[in-house]
Amino acid sequence: MSDRFFVVTGGPGSGKTTLLHALAERGFRRMPEAGRAIIRDQVRIGGPALPWGDRARFAELMLAWEMRSWHEASSLPGPVLFDRGVPDVIGYLEVCGLPVPGHARRAAETFRYARTVFVAPPWREIFVGDAERRQSFAEAEATHAAMLRAYGALGYRAVALPFAPVAERAAFVAEQIALHFANPAAPPPRTGTP
Repeated sequence: MSDRFFVVTGGPGSGKTTLLHALAERGFRRMPEAGRAIIRDQVRIGGPALPWGDRARFAELMLAWEMRSWHEASSLPGPVLFDRGVPDVIGYLEVCGLPVPGHARRAAETFRYARTVFVAPPWREIFVGDAERRQSFAEAEATHAAMLRAYGALGYRAVALPFAPVAERAAFVAEQIALHFANPAAPPPRTGTP
């Protein structure tokens, strides 16, 4: 486990990537989301590994991306923030109704992050679809629930991000990371149900 790797997860359109950009501006290192990059590349090459195509292949590419990101982050100093993590692949497969292969479960048990995971709850007011994010708000809610189950089953503690402007969300995450390093055994804050 790396207690300096912090995952931000949740459903699509809940402000994860915007938050991570704001935290990068504060000096935090971050690892980018797999899904959008994979979609762009697969569309560009006419590949089948897409969420509206071969979902199992898409999941395998995400799994490989997340493991590579974990290794890459190992060479970076200080805390590193991840726009999703290996357990997200399990949540994605479950949302799709696909079986979770044993190697995906072993990857989630092997490539560990800090126990506190930041969860962006579904937020209708900021949810927007686009060419790469084709999910409905109901699918975003289902994804959020699947991520809570996936991370919870692996022993992570979910901390809900507040429904607040991005600067406030960034300050909240920065404060929680500082508290983590000050007292890593402390329980996460209660911010409501993620």
